[in-house]
Amino acid sequence: MILLDTHILLWALADDPRLTPGMRTLLEHAEVRFISAASIWEIEIKRAAGKLWIDGDILESAGGAGYSPLAITWVHAAEAGRLPPHHADPFFRLLIAQARVEGLPFLTADRQFSSYDVKRARQ
Repeated sequence: MILLDTHILLWALADDPRLTPGMRTLLEHAEVRFISAASIWEIEIKRAAGKLWIDGDILESAGGAGYSPLAITWVHAAEAGRLPPHHADPFFRLLIAQARVEGLPFLTADRQFSSYDVKRARQ
């Protein structure tokens, strides 16, 4: 089981070359690949603002590719608010909080990830 950062989901759905062979292997072999509701929210906000262009419906694309949803709970929100401010992006902070609370390895290419005490999905 792993939790994907938003950009990893987008890269995987687009078969983007930035998705490394190690990342591809992790995605192929993970029993469950979670996508946070925060990632869907982030994608739709950026799409509505004209900052992101993707084809089709993100829910259909992610579900059709076999990704599993991860809801946002009060515990996740509280943990996100308590994290040290190493990263300013509230979506990233919420994903880190979810990974910590749920004990999920987190798959990201964001270098600021290492500032937080969270399991990394090994590539």
